[in-house]
Amino acid sequence: MRSVCASAPQLADLEPYDPKYLPADAFLSANENPHDVDKDVRHEIMREVKRVNLNRYPDPLANDLRDMIAEANGLDRDQVLVGNGGDELLFNLALAWGGPGRTFLNMPPTFSVYDANARLTNTAVVNVPRTADFRIDEEAVLARVVEGGIDYLIVTSPNNPTGELAGEEFICRLLDATDALVMVDEAYFEFSRLTMRPYLAQHKNLVILRTFSKAFSLAGVRMGYILGDAEVVREFAKVRQPYSVDAVSQVVARVVYANRAKFEPGIRAIIEERARVIDGLKRIPGVKPYPSDANYVLFRMENAGQIWEMLYGRGVLVRDFSRAPYLENCLRASIGSPEENDAFLRALRDAVMGKCDL
Repeated sequence: MRSVCASAPQLADLEPYDPKYLPADAFLSANENPHDVDKDVRHEIMREVKRVNLNRYPDPLANDLRDMIAEANGLDRDQVLVGNGGDELLFNLALAWGGPGRTFLNMPPTFSVYDANARLTNTAVVNVPRTADFRIDEEAVLARVVEGGIDYLIVTSPNNPTGELAGEEFICRLLDATDALVMVDEAYFEFSRLTMRPYLAQHKNLVILRTFSKAFSLAGVRMGYILGDAEVVREFAKVRQPYSVDAVSQVVARVVYANRAKFEPGIRAIIEERARVIDGLKRIPGVKPYPSDANYVLFRMENAGQIWEMLYGRGVLVRDFSRAPYLENCLRASIGSPEENDAFLRALRDAVMGKCDL
């Protein structure tokens, strides 16, 4: 058998994204909504899916869904673009604003895909680390963008995996300080209730990313969207894959978006459970939870890697960041159902108190 030539050199130091999605009784690792789409909405979805002509290509831009999102946000269709999950749109950002000779400003610790996308597109990365309590080092970021040479940056609000909101005043100062494209990743904004949407008309360099995966229980469907200036959105459209959002996903998203008010009780329940989980974590000796405005909680403790194994041994899967840069000895738990959250807190307390065995 003949050998194969080497892959592109920028892949040499990259590890494939691995969320470690393992079998478990309580899935608290991927920030999914613990509540599935309710029966009435699911029945409506099935009725609409039956009408889809599977032998035909979908609307390449999902214009019906764009119209719905635009109307709900007081925008025009050309200010909205949908993608195959937020992940496609994040990669499109790196394709459209990154590349050789261009620079992305990163604020670690944050979503690792941002850095990976930059490296995949041969974009230089400038890191401005967060403070010890995971807040954005606002003055350092502003000072760096004023120097120039930054083409795009992503402000995650709330931040993944640390949970805190970015300051509204800071983002406005940032938008005024640079002509770099500033993406505000609002994947979890329904749990924080705060958005930069009111500032779109004032700032051409602002683009907002959102997703159906979290609040709207559609992690399995893959649907995300951006809001921005029409000229900016057009640049994203230039690099997107043709037909990237299939016809079935478009139908599901349209039905769910039309029924989005039905998801509000579940969102409120997650917010209430978040407060209860944080309080429970504070009551466990040696565990330090960080404030969160999202549907997950980051916490730090000694021997976190071993604790992760103990939790998994009890059927509870959380995300292990214990060896990640800036996140040493940290774990992240998604907010699940009350039963899942109780199982998590019990298992964690038992692990800390020496009642769990590896």
